[in-house]
Amino acid sequence: MSALTGLLYGALAVYLGGWYIGSWSGNFSLLLFILTLATFGYWLAERLHFMPKRVAAASAIEAHDTQRRSELHRQGINQVDSNVAAAREQVLAQPWWLDWTAGLFPVILAVFLLRSFLFEPFKIPSGSMIPTLAIGDLILVNKFHYGVRLPVINKKIIDNNDPDRGDVMVFRYPVDPSIDYIKRVIGLPGDEVAYLNKQLSINGQPVETKPLPDFYDDDSLRYAQQSIEVLGGKEHRILTDKDRPGFVIPMPQFQQHRDNCRYNAEGVVCTVPPGHYFMMGDNRDNSQDSRFWGFVSDKNIVGKAFFVWMNFGNLERIGAFD
Repeated sequence: MSALTGLLYGALAVYLGGWYIGSWSGNFSLLLFILTLATFGYWLAERLHFMPKRVAAASAIEAHDTQRRSELHRQGINQVDSNVAAAREQVLAQPWWLDWTAGLFPVILAVFLLRSFLFEPFKIPSGSMIPTLAIGDLILVNKFHYGVRLPVINKKIIDNNDPDRGDVMVFRYPVDPSIDYIKRVIGLPGDEVAYLNKQLSINGQPVETKPLPDFYDDDSLRYAQQSIEVLGGKEHRILTDKDRPGFVIPMPQFQQHRDNCRYNAEGVVCTVPPGHYFMMGDNRDNSQDSRFWGFVSDKNIVGKAFFVWMNFGNLERIGAFD
């Protein structure tokens, strides 16, 4: 068993190492699920086989010592040197391969349940959601706000809230579901979303905006036009680049429901199909979103982002956001 455990840990190290250097794309949810099952198997084996076997061996040592002392006492020898307690403790001790499998099962199970059904941490990798979210923000995502979903396959089993306009949502990227994206919900099923000349309209009604002083982006070392946008009754800040054109070019991967969008030199107009959502980044001219790759299906939803719990470069960013 120690050799098998070492082999499994070696395979895990190779998988994580290849994922880290970019040799292949990893799936942390699937990995955590497999680790939970594997450590559970070791935990069961420990409880049902290995521990009873060690206990029986320890009892045999004590019984043998008791028998030996009785025999020596009959022979008139009352002082016997032995360290049964140390031997018993050594026999009862878990071997390393059980410490690092069965011993970790409760911790891995707790992480799996917490991450799958309650809250999941994410790291913001790009500037598409500036100024709401900055590169390096470590955020929490509410996994049950939009309903309870089975881990790995992401199938909804219990309904809860529907996404609202203005929500910041994490979802599986439609082009590559192994990648998680984060954007803002702009259009709900049935909405007509127009983004023309950098003005957002929903169902023919322009979305209210209020100008703010220009925003200085530390990463690009440039200023951007900043506004407050009111969506779904909630305010959030957006950025636009006056030097960027308003039109967009859809990606070749945008195939499903492609006919729901009309592109021209001013921008794009899309009708959101049933069971789908139109997503955009708050950094409007620096965001690959539904304008480029299409709609997000309900089955791709991961959860609602709501809290920055750490940014090692700027602790002032910690806190809730809309």
